[in-house]
Amino acid sequence: MENTSYDIRQLNEKIHQASAFVDLLNLELSKVIVGQRYMVERLLIGLLAGGHVLLEGVPGLAKTLSIKSLSSAINAKFSRIQFTPDLLPADVIGTMLFNQQKNEFVVRRGPIFANFILADEINRAPAKVQSALLEAMQERQITIGDTTFKLDDPFLVLATQNPIEQEGTYMLPEAQVDRFMLKVTIGYPTKDEERHIIRQNLNPQAAVSINPVVQPSDIMEARKLVREVYMDEKIERYIIDIVFATRNPEDYKLQKLKPLIAYGGSPRASISLALAAKAYAFTKRRGYVIPEDVRSICFDVMRHRVGLTYEAEAENVTSENILSEILNAVEVP
Repeated sequence: MENTSYDIRQLNEKIHQASAFVDLLNLELSKVIVGQRYMVERLLIGLLAGGHVLLEGVPGLAKTLSIKSLSSAINAKFSRIQFTPDLLPADVIGTMLFNQQKNEFVVRRGPIFANFILADEINRAPAKVQSALLEAMQERQITIGDTTFKLDDPFLVLATQNPIEQEGTYMLPEAQVDRFMLKVTIGYPTKDEERHIIRQNLNPQAAVSINPVVQPSDIMEARKLVREVYMDEKIERYIIDIVFATRNPEDYKLQKLKPLIAYGGSPRASISLALAAKAYAFTKRRGYVIPEDVRSICFDVMRHRVGLTYEAEAENVTSENILSEILNAVEVP
């Protein structure tokens, strides 16, 4: 046991030093982004855990600005794809073009060949385009014609969807939503933050540029370290209990939730919750996971993985309500 605690202490010091760039990134991003700490923190967790992020919020909450600023601060290649109903898969991944001089087909790469992809208003495009993006997200590769291309590392898709407009939108199928490690819902800023936003935007001297403070290679190194963050068996059991409570609530004295849940989290939910908790601990500059890490990140990992029945919708019960009940019922280690 003595040996283990020594190992954890060493790991903790190593991670405390290696995670110093998190503060640098936050400092750089706070130059242009007012408030929205929660969203920026979740983007970093997605980046460090190697998971894609779905952002949901009304227009004008700095979703695009945050993603663009993050890629500038990491000195990475950024692409924005505005999803529209007439978009084709080739517009996202690229296509084969005939070169008349050479008398042969050449590959024209699409905007997906970048480190950060902003898929703006993903629910505006039809399923064919969404699935083209999903192959890239899941396999980290693209096939054009007969050739398969590996995508650059780090590769992160940040998709936004607007919850208020339903006209001309295509709901993301559950299986596709499950590909996102985190689904983050973003609220409005506070009065003080909004005052700051107005001042910042109206001040002619306030044009701030973001400097690259981290290299993509640093992020890849950090990802390896995130997986090394120590997670005790008790925490693993806690994660499994949370996910199993979404499948069999009656085993956790939550019989009343049974008629409200259509389906619970898959093993992908357990993996994502464990990895996101490790990334959260890393951003807090700690080499081990505590139950609070799991609780903080639980809603973002699980909210899109709990299916609601018609009964739940009729009673205005949200997946957040169900998760709150589960977190209150499952024993904390």
